[in-house]
Amino acid sequence: MKIVANLAQIQSQINDIERQYQRPKGSVRLLAVSKTRSVDEIRAAIGAGQRHFGENYCQEAIEKIKVLKNPELTWHFIGPIQSNKSRQIATNFDWVHTVDRIKIARRLNEARLESSHALKICVQINISEEQSKSGISINEARDFIKELDGFSNLCVRGLMALPAPASLIEEQRKPFAKLRECFEQLRQNRPELDTLSIGTTQDMEAAIAEGATIVRIGTAIFGPRNA
Repeated sequence: MKIVANLAQIQSQINDIERQYQRPKGSVRLLAVSKTRSVDEIRAAIGAGQRHFGENYCQEAIEKIKVLKNPELTWHFIGPIQSNKSRQIATNFDWVHTVDRIKIARRLNEARLESSHALKICVQINISEEQSKSGISINEARDFIKELDGFSNLCVRGLMALPAPASLIEEQRKPFAKLRECFEQLRQNRPELDTLSIGTTQDMEAAIAEGATIVRIGTAIFGPRNA
């Protein structure tokens, strides 16, 4: 199946880019973006060894999670968070990459079962300052994360961003470098932060060059989405 070959190729590319930019082997995790993809397509990826999957749409994702019922899988929510979906997200996912409002963080914290492990979260940064995109300003990151300290059922792991598209790798690297600098400054007082969720099919090399620990890849694994 093409998905199996694609996964092998992407993982090989990640390994090559790690070497090229003197990153430790295995320091970049491949997150397969499985939104709109069928259960059979996800099963093919699982059969090839993929264990981390990213979903944008809550209801669609929960249906897949229930059908697959695989405790070895780690599910990441990577889409915009609607207030009325926060309980379902908090109770069905292991990671949430798109936290950018204290109101949403509070809802996730309250909904996360205290008997569960803390919900791992990334703070979404609007690194290119686009009005059309979610995320807080990079200058707000320190105070925002400090405010999250009050939520015992959440575990802040790092930052996430989706910059404005650029075609040249030099241009792609600039916003990622800006985010990495912020991340490194935060880590001086918060060494527990260990995650930079940046990079997609289009800009994976630039992201890894600037310190990505998670790259979110969909099209290169599953092919173009059906309209």
